[in-house]
Amino acid sequence: MAFFHTLPPALLLLLCLGSRTAEAVNPGFVVRLTQKGLDYARQEGMAVLQQQLAKIHLPDFSGSTHVGHFGKVKYSFHSLNIRSFQLPSSQINLVPGVGLKMTISGAFIQIDGQWKIHYLHVSTHGGFDLKVEGLTISVGLKLGSDGSGRPTITPSDCSNHIGEVKVHISGKFGWLADLFHRSIEKDLRNAIEKQICPLVSESITSKLEPLLQTLPVTAKIDNVAAIDYSLTGPPSVMAEFVDVQLKGEFFILNNHTTPPFSPSALSLPVDHNLMVYFGVSDYLFNSAGFVYQSAGKLCFTITDDMVPKDFNIRLNTSSFGTLIPQISKMYPNMLMKLKVLTTSAPFLTIQPGNLTISPVADIQAFAILPNSSLAPLFVLSVTTTAVAKVGVSTGRIVGNLDLSRIQMDLKHSDVGTFSVTILNVAVNYYLSHIILPQVNAILNKGYPLPLLDHVQLTDVILRPSEHFLLFGANVHYG
Repeated sequence: MAFFHTLPPALLLLLCLGSRTAEAVNPGFVVRLTQKGLDYARQEGMAVLQQQLAKIHLPDFSGSTHVGHFGKVKYSFHSLNIRSFQLPSSQINLVPGVGLKMTISGAFIQIDGQWKIHYLHVSTHGGFDLKVEGLTISVGLKLGSDGSGRPTITPSDCSNHIGEVKVHISGKFGWLADLFHRSIEKDLRNAIEKQICPLVSESITSKLEPLLQTLPVTAKIDNVAAIDYSLTGPPSVMAEFVDVQLKGEFFILNNHTTPPFSPSALSLPVDHNLMVYFGVSDYLFNSAGFVYQSAGKLCFTITDDMVPKDFNIRLNTSSFGTLIPQISKMYPNMLMKLKVLTTSAPFLTIQPGNLTISPVADIQAFAILPNSSLAPLFVLSVTTTAVAKVGVSTGRIVGNLDLSRIQMDLKHSDVGTFSVTILNVAVNYYLSHIILPQVNAILNKGYPLPLLDHVQLTDVILRPSEHFLLFGANVHYG
């Protein structure tokens, strides 16, 4: 791939994130690329740029000049070949409010080829070596977003200059060609300078821009939901970093309904020790809860075959009858079923050093009659508090919950009034050992971060802040 193909380690990591609108709303996800990240992008990109610039085509050229007593001398130079193209020094700088400026200095090119001259009735030929030294290239890159929420990058300006051209001509009459080497150097300088900027610009528009346009702005999670990672506007270029603001919102597939709450403002701390930082608002997680609640997916069933054999409170009317005698009297020797349904979307609270979630659910108990129909027994209203642990694994946000508190109230009973305290042990066990592992299995699969293919995060740090999680990482591309 052409110039900037290897900028994705950092730059495309930033740019491949995709908003469908340009409304001034708080983002649910912010990606910050630091100067360290840009420097890594530059380092990775230089090798590819060398290869691309080495493809410069140097045309044959010819002419004539008057050389002292020799009179008119015709010359031609052909079979020009770039033997080496070196870019020893480069840098990428941020241009606030605009984009990036990449500068290459001290570059040099080695070229060889053949020459031929003709004067009077004499023709002769030989070879030559040419060195182009002090080549500088400067190209501006404007960052933006299109109407679909995809990133754009366009060359805004480009210039280049060659410091010195040195030609060494060999052959039997090389001294004669030396007489007009200034004309040769001028022609070669012009031929090279005219091609550098068009080649750089063509690499950006034909290779990088289409690559960005193929990047999806959504990440499908399952058959229910996806995440909207579209840009909410053009990247914000500051003096020390670039911020890209993303919608960062879960939505139901084929029904993109906005949650009835909005993201809080995110203020990432000034920390530039790593290449990239992610500010993940609690809005992202809470929009997930809203989506799955709206889709009716936050419900679970517990049956006796799911209860470990060593737990003595079985899910049958005989076992529960020892706690609530009326159950075994009304429905003797029958299996039972519990349905756990959240009554509202679970809400994650993120504070410095602490993540908690407090789902509220109804637990409906049924006796399974001989004809397999269900007889209602009672309904418990259960409020739980869980401590959430979040991390990053293979480019995905993964999580785990630990229950810390369960509070129960009797909401309805078809078997008479009873104290819910007698059910504490059973309910705690069922939720902790049956429901929670199912939830954690889903959370351990994780949500994908908006990363380009072949990008890996290393040295990951995580810091809960007010209303958002801060992830920081270095980047490896390959």
